[in-house]
Amino acid sequence: MPSKSFRPTWSVVVALLAAAGCIDERVVYEDVRFPSLPAGAASYIGYSDEAAKRTVCGNCHVGQQSDWAETAHADAWATLQESGHAQAFCEGCHTVGSLGNASSEPGGFETTRSSRYHDVQCESCHGAGLLHIENPDATQPLAPLAVGTELTLGCGQCHSGAHHPFVDEWVQSGHGSVQTSAAGRPECQACHTGENALQSWGVRAEYLEKIDVLEGGAHLPITCGVCHDPHDRTNPAQLRFPIDIPSEEENLCMKCHHKRGQPDPTTFRGPHSPEGPVLLGYAGWFPPSFEFTGGEIIATHGTERNPRLCAGCHVNAFTVTDPATGDVQFRATGHLFKAVPCLDASGIPTTGDCEITARTFRSCVDAACHASEADARGAMVLAEQRAADLVVVLGALLAQVPADEFDNTDARYTTAEGSRFNMQLAAYPGSAIHNPFLIESLLIASIRQIESDYGLVAGSRVSRVPIFAPALR
Repeated sequence: MPSKSFRPTWSVVVALLAAAGCIDERVVYEDVRFPSLPAGAASYIGYSDEAAKRTVCGNCHVGQQSDWAETAHADAWATLQESGHAQAFCEGCHTVGSLGNASSEPGGFETTRSSRYHDVQCESCHGAGLLHIENPDATQPLAPLAVGTELTLGCGQCHSGAHHPFVDEWVQSGHGSVQTSAAGRPECQACHTGENALQSWGVRAEYLEKIDVLEGGAHLPITCGVCHDPHDRTNPAQLRFPIDIPSEEENLCMKCHHKRGQPDPTTFRGPHSPEGPVLLGYAGWFPPSFEFTGGEIIATHGTERNPRLCAGCHVNAFTVTDPATGDVQFRATGHLFKAVPCLDASGIPTTGDCEITARTFRSCVDAACHASEADARGAMVLAEQRAADLVVVLGALLAQVPADEFDNTDARYTTAEGSRFNMQLAAYPGSAIHNPFLIESLLIASIRQIESDYGLVAGSRVSRVPIFAPALR
């Protein structure tokens, strides 16, 4: 087969000129040549210069080539060879072929064994590129956004199994499925569907399912490609946004986990996904007499002691070994997103429910916040029990408040309504752990405000002296 040459279309050429800051609008043709394809390559083109790690695709897609070259995918073959346990069955995920893309036809390294297909290149996700080069307008090899252990395409074809079980864990998590009730409401879709999350973040990348889902097809869950950018290394783990910035607008997790952390006087509904504001110390209703009004009550989980913030507890990898042999049985990736997951009989984390003594608290120790798992477990029990005790006291007081103080149709936002919000916030799963300092302070202040404004007296002897020493940011 002779060397292949092609001419970019107008749109491709103009984009290249604009990226270079060029103001000459003449069409400039670039002649890209690459070695003849080996027999059986099935239209996979691979590297044009293996030593320089220059993909054929990268001759035109210069920006993507430059970004990709900085990722771990660009060194996938060397990583395998240097691992000390390289085997033939590993090679499909460290080379260009049919794994990871929409193609069902074997090709690339798996049929040619050519080194031009080493590493996880563009075509590993986008599929064979020869037809696109021959006629760019005729076909657009798009990578899938959908993933799953049962799919025959996408990240899950390689990032799964006991060695790399990212998708195996993810599919069990809340991110791994679409909550139908929320996905059906436009105001909820930006956080409950993958395609709308990208749109709301201003990500305009193309992907295989885009036209279908945006024109009424089945919604996508929060997949790998929603949180991770395959082409960018700006943030660790190729995340689209940082995880170490204490900001609702900038922190990847908090972009969704921050809804109604503070009261909305226009609705009777309580907190919804308030984790970000709770962690950062300003969630809830601050009573008029609250001594910390205007400040932020922070806890260790929201400070430099836990630099990865949400991910510091919820995304932690560890290995599960056989006690008898020491052999690795499972490599947990933290993509269940459970801070203290239950363990099955083999010690593998699960999404199931269990007694607190059957949970692992190793993430609390690995993050250098607690000296031992026992210490972390004890702190969790104390924080949750303290919040539960104060919620009972506040609930009993609210039950004595006149009903018209909870009238959602008037223009007032009353002490009773604010205190009810704080009670709901304290009872929200995880709040007492994310920030026990804030939750305790809000509940004590609400109890005192209710007593003062409505002339009530709590019958409980639960102490109102804080056991968690709050701090201001």
